[in-house]
Amino acid sequence: MIRKGIQFVPVLLVALLTGLAFAHVLERPAKMLYDAETYTVLQRTLYVAWGLPNVGGFLEPAAIPATLLLTLAVRKNRPAFWLSLIASIFLLLAFPVVFFVFVAPANTAFPGAASNNIPINWVELRASWETGQSIRIVLQLTSLALLVSSILTENRAKLSAADFQNSLPCLLTFTMALHRPGICPFDW
Repeated sequence: MIRKGIQFVPVLLVALLTGLAFAHVLERPAKMLYDAETYTVLQRTLYVAWGLPNVGGFLEPAAIPATLLLTLAVRKNRPAFWLSLIASIFLLLAFPVVFFVFVAPANTAFPGAASNNIPINWVELRASWETGQSIRIVLQLTSLALLVSSILTENRAKLSAADFQNSLPCLLTFTMALHRPGICPFDW
Protein backbone atom coordinates (compact mmCIF):
# COMPACT_ATOMS: atom_id res chain seq x y z
CA MET A 1 0.00 0.00 0.00
CA ILE A 2 2.81 2.42 0.88
CA ARG A 3 4.64 1.44 -2.31
CA LYS A 4 1.57 2.28 -4.39
CA GLY A 5 1.34 5.66 -2.66
CA ILE A 6 5.00 6.35 -3.39
CA GLN A 7 4.21 5.64 -7.05
CA PHE A 8 0.87 7.44 -7.21
CA VAL A 9 1.63 10.72 -5.42
CA PRO A 10 4.43 12.00 -7.68
CA VAL A 11 2.42 11.16 -10.81
CA LEU A 12 -0.61 12.98 -9.43
CA LEU A 13 1.40 16.05 -8.36
CA VAL A 14 3.34 16.29 -11.62
CA ALA A 15 0.13 15.78 -13.62
CA LEU A 16 -1.54 18.67 -11.77
CA LEU A 17 1.59 20.77 -12.19
CA THR A 18 1.70 19.98 -15.90
CA GLY A 19 -1.95 21.03 -16.17
CA LEU A 20 -1.12 24.45 -14.78
CA ALA A 21 1.78 24.84 -17.20
CA PHE A 22 -0.35 23.65 -20.10
CA ALA A 23 -2.93 26.33 -19.30
CA HIS A 24 -0.19 28.97 -19.60
CA VAL A 25 0.79 27.66 -23.02
CA LEU A 26 -2.82 27.63 -24.22
CA GLU A 27 -3.18 31.29 -23.16
CA ARG A 28 0.03 32.40 -24.83
CA PRO A 29 -1.22 33.23 -28.36
CA ALA A 30 -3.90 35.61 -27.09
CA LYS A 31 -1.73 37.16 -24.38
CA MET A 32 1.04 37.97 -26.86
CA LEU A 33 -1.45 40.26 -28.66
CA TYR A 34 -2.52 42.21 -25.57
CA ASP A 35 -1.46 45.78 -24.94
CA ALA A 36 0.61 46.69 -21.90
CA GLU A 37 -2.32 47.61 -19.65
CA THR A 38 -4.37 44.48 -20.41
CA TYR A 39 -1.37 42.19 -20.00
CA THR A 40 -0.40 43.83 -16.71
CA VAL A 41 -3.94 43.52 -15.33
CA LEU A 42 -4.02 39.83 -16.29
CA GLN A 43 -0.68 39.12 -14.65
CA ARG A 44 -1.80 40.94 -11.50
CA THR A 45 -5.21 39.28 -11.19
CA LEU A 46 -5.45 36.00 -13.09
CA TYR A 47 -2.53 34.15 -11.53
CA VAL A 48 -3.06 35.01 -7.88
CA ALA A 49 -4.34 31.50 -7.03
CA TRP A 50 -1.44 29.85 -8.87
CA GLY A 51 1.23 30.87 -6.38
CA LEU A 52 1.80 30.76 -2.66
CA PRO A 53 -0.10 30.60 -0.33
CA ASN A 54 -2.66 28.96 -2.63
CA VAL A 55 -2.63 25.36 -3.87
CA GLY A 56 -0.78 26.14 -7.09
CA GLY A 57 2.21 27.33 -5.11
CA PHE A 58 2.53 24.05 -3.22
CA LEU A 59 2.40 21.67 -6.18
CA GLU A 60 5.94 22.16 -7.43
CA PRO A 61 7.66 22.10 -4.04
CA ALA A 62 5.71 18.92 -3.23
CA ALA A 63 6.22 17.20 -6.61
CA ILE A 64 10.01 17.40 -6.51
CA PRO A 65 10.59 15.54 -3.20
CA ALA A 66 7.81 13.06 -4.06
CA THR A 67 9.62 12.25 -7.31
CA LEU A 68 12.96 11.98 -5.51
CA LEU A 69 11.35 9.60 -2.99
CA LEU A 70 10.11 7.44 -5.86
CA THR A 71 13.62 7.47 -7.32
CA LEU A 72 14.96 6.22 -4.01
CA ALA A 73 12.24 3.58 -3.75
CA VAL A 74 12.99 2.08 -7.19
CA ARG A 75 16.79 2.29 -6.97
CA LYS A 76 17.23 -1.51 -7.25
CA ASN A 77 15.45 -1.60 -10.60
CA ARG A 78 17.96 0.18 -12.86
CA PRO A 79 15.60 1.14 -15.72
CA ALA A 80 12.96 2.47 -13.30
CA PHE A 81 15.65 4.24 -11.27
CA TRP A 82 17.12 6.06 -14.28
CA LEU A 83 13.69 7.06 -15.58
CA SER A 84 12.72 8.46 -12.17
CA LEU A 85 16.07 10.16 -11.73
CA ILE A 86 15.83 11.90 -15.10
CA ALA A 87 12.23 12.91 -14.26
CA SER A 88 13.56 14.46 -11.03
CA ILE A 89 16.28 16.32 -12.91
CA PHE A 90 13.76 17.72 -15.39
CA LEU A 91 11.56 18.91 -12.53
CA LEU A 92 14.57 20.55 -10.89
CA LEU A 93 15.36 22.29 -14.17
CA ALA A 94 11.78 23.56 -14.45
CA PHE A 95 11.91 24.75 -10.85
CA PRO A 96 14.02 26.49 -9.67
CA VAL A 97 16.28 27.02 -12.72
CA VAL A 98 13.87 27.99 -15.52
CA PHE A 99 11.40 29.53 -13.09
CA PHE A 100 13.87 31.95 -11.53
CA VAL A 101 15.69 32.78 -14.76
CA PHE A 102 12.64 33.39 -16.98
CA VAL A 103 9.44 33.63 -14.94
CA ALA A 104 10.28 35.19 -11.58
CA PRO A 105 11.46 38.58 -12.94
CA ALA A 106 8.03 39.18 -14.49
CA ASN A 107 6.28 37.81 -11.41
CA THR A 108 8.13 40.44 -9.40
CA ALA A 109 7.52 43.35 -11.79
CA PHE A 110 3.85 42.93 -12.74
CA PRO A 111 1.99 42.47 -9.43
CA GLY A 112 2.97 45.93 -8.17
CA ALA A 113 2.39 47.66 -11.49
CA ALA A 114 -0.70 49.83 -11.78
CA SER A 115 -2.07 50.95 -15.12
CA ASN A 116 -0.11 54.21 -14.80
CA ASN A 117 3.06 52.42 -13.61
CA ILE A 118 3.67 49.71 -16.23
CA PRO A 119 7.30 48.55 -16.38
CA ILE A 120 9.18 50.14 -19.26
CA ASN A 121 10.56 46.74 -20.28
CA TRP A 122 7.15 45.04 -20.12
CA VAL A 123 7.55 43.52 -23.61
CA GLU A 124 10.81 41.82 -22.59
CA LEU A 125 9.29 40.70 -19.29
CA ARG A 126 6.29 39.29 -21.13
CA ALA A 127 8.51 37.44 -23.62
CA SER A 128 10.63 36.05 -20.80
CA TRP A 129 7.60 34.92 -18.76
CA GLU A 130 5.85 33.28 -21.72
CA THR A 131 9.08 31.61 -22.92
CA GLY A 132 9.79 30.33 -19.44
CA GLN A 133 6.32 28.81 -19.19
CA SER A 134 6.79 27.14 -22.58
CA ILE A 135 10.10 25.62 -21.52
CA ARG A 136 8.56 24.48 -18.23
CA ILE A 137 5.68 22.61 -19.92
CA VAL A 138 8.18 20.65 -22.01
CA LEU A 139 10.23 19.76 -18.92
CA GLN A 140 7.18 18.91 -16.79
CA LEU A 141 5.40 16.89 -19.45
CA THR A 142 8.59 14.95 -20.15
CA SER A 143 8.98 14.39 -16.43
CA LEU A 144 5.41 13.05 -16.23
CA ALA A 145 6.02 10.66 -19.12
CA LEU A 146 9.26 9.47 -17.51
CA LEU A 147 7.51 8.91 -14.16
CA VAL A 148 4.76 6.84 -15.75
CA SER A 149 7.36 4.86 -17.70
CA SER A 150 9.34 4.28 -14.51
CA ILE A 151 6.31 2.90 -12.70
CA LEU A 152 5.32 0.71 -15.63
CA THR A 153 8.91 -0.55 -15.92
CA GLU A 154 9.10 -1.37 -12.23
CA ASN A 155 5.72 -3.09 -12.15
CA ARG A 156 6.50 -5.06 -15.30
CA ALA A 157 9.76 -6.28 -13.77
CA LYS A 158 7.79 -7.78 -10.89
CA LEU A 159 5.51 -9.80 -13.14
CA SER A 160 6.57 -13.28 -14.07
CA ALA A 161 5.28 -15.28 -17.01
CA ALA A 162 3.06 -17.22 -14.62
CA ASP A 163 1.56 -13.95 -13.31
CA PHE A 164 0.77 -12.93 -16.86
CA GLN A 165 -0.82 -16.27 -17.67
CA ASN A 166 -2.90 -16.14 -14.49
CA SER A 167 -4.08 -12.60 -15.25
CA LEU A 168 -5.00 -13.32 -18.89
CA PRO A 169 -8.39 -14.99 -18.14
CA CYS A 170 -9.18 -12.11 -15.80
CA LEU A 171 -8.31 -9.56 -18.50
CA LEU A 172 -10.41 -11.41 -21.06
CA THR A 173 -13.28 -11.63 -18.63
CA PHE A 174 -13.08 -7.92 -17.95
CA THR A 175 -12.77 -6.84 -21.58
CA MET A 176 -15.68 -9.04 -22.67
CA ALA A 177 -17.71 -7.61 -19.75
CA LEU A 178 -18.48 -11.13 -18.53
CA HIS A 179 -18.29 -12.13 -14.94
CA ARG A 180 -17.36 -15.72 -14.27
CA PRO A 181 -16.66 -16.26 -10.56
CA GLY A 182 -13.56 -18.23 -9.85
CA ILE A 183 -11.60 -17.12 -12.92
CA CYS A 184 -10.19 -13.94 -11.49
CA PRO A 185 -8.08 -13.99 -8.31
CA PHE A 186 -10.30 -11.18 -7.05
CA ASP A 187 -14.05 -10.83 -7.54
CA TRP A 188 -15.35 -7.73 -9.28
